[in-house]
Amino acid sequence: MDPFDSYKLYNSLKLHFENDSYDAFKYNFKSNVTPNSFFKRKDKFFFAKVAKNHGKELKMYFVSNFINDVPYIGDMINDEGEKNFMNMKKIHESLSRTFENDINTIADLIDGGETFNSFFESKDSQHPRIIKMWLEEDITLETVCILNAILGFVVRESKNISETIMWPNIVLKITKYTPFINFDHDKSVNIMRKIIL
Repeated sequence: MDPFDSYKLYNSLKLHFENDSYDAFKYNFKSNVTPNSFFKRKDKFFFAKVAKNHGKELKMYFVSNFINDVPYIGDMINDEGEKNFMNMKKIHESLSRTFENDINTIADLIDGGETFNSFFESKDSQHPRIIKMWLEEDITLETVCILNAILGFVVRESKNISETIMWPNIVLKITKYTPFINFDHDKSVNIMRKIIL
């Protein structure tokens, strides 16, 4: 991949994660950038470096940084950017195991009158407990995305959440990241049933 291709991919993913109306999958990771605009950039050598270092995995490298709120290419080309990528790659390579571990973590917290479903409900206009668990790093974002793909709680609970600073960004991140997670729907449902029921 040459530096301009790297820049085009970066730009389409940046639009995807930051813009409600742009879907990188729908537009085949294309955006309105020109070689001329690229060559005027002072940071163009970053795109050459990251393309050389990550080649076929470049898309996931960019994604791993966007989901960790690192939107600028210059801030991705460092140890933190590499760590974001390696952490995401590790999760994706053992996605079923990660999901199962996270469901076990949720199951361990179910007590007395609480149910599995209660983790996905907004109480007193607050974020659902499942979101708080992710924000506190008790479970992964990937698990939240899979659970939302199965249960559809984000759209359902949005009408009950009055907080307007963090929640729209949370919804956007979950919605935009989910298509990049290659999971088996039926297998995930069976894991949930096996642990929760």
